[in-house]
Amino acid sequence: MNMVHFVIYGIVGWCLEIIWTGAGSLVNGDMCLTAKTYLWMFPIYGLALLFEPLHDVIRGWPVWGRGTVWMLLYFAVEYLTGWILNVVIGTIPWDYSRDVFNIHGLIRLDYAPAWFVVGLLFEKIHDWLDQIRIVK
Repeated sequence: MNMVHFVIYGIVGWCLEIIWTGAGSLVNGDMCLTAKTYLWMFPIYGLALLFEPLHDVIRGWPVWGRGTVWMLLYFAVEYLTGWILNVVIGTIPWDYSRDVFNIHGLIRLDYAPAWFVVGLLFEKIHDWLDQIRIVK
């Protein structure tokens, strides 16, 4: 496992989540753009490292196909990690149970477009990481 890739995916995920929640607060009238994430999210986003081999396999697919694969995989990761956290610590950092399109409060189906785009963005990050050499 390439720990540098894991760390970069974790940091990028954190940053994306801050932007997402900040933009969401603006939509809800918070002009301070209050944003948040959770420490738990760093290793969860870092798990994108596990998808690098799949990216190499499907890179020739059309965008809609690749984005759909990423969306489904990220939903699965979000659901599974939320379920595991709930079992282990008794709660989850996110709770979607009040949202209309939630499944067990762990995922929101209306976030499908966001996960689609995030997957395609992480492809670009993977390609960039493959091009640079990080000295250890």
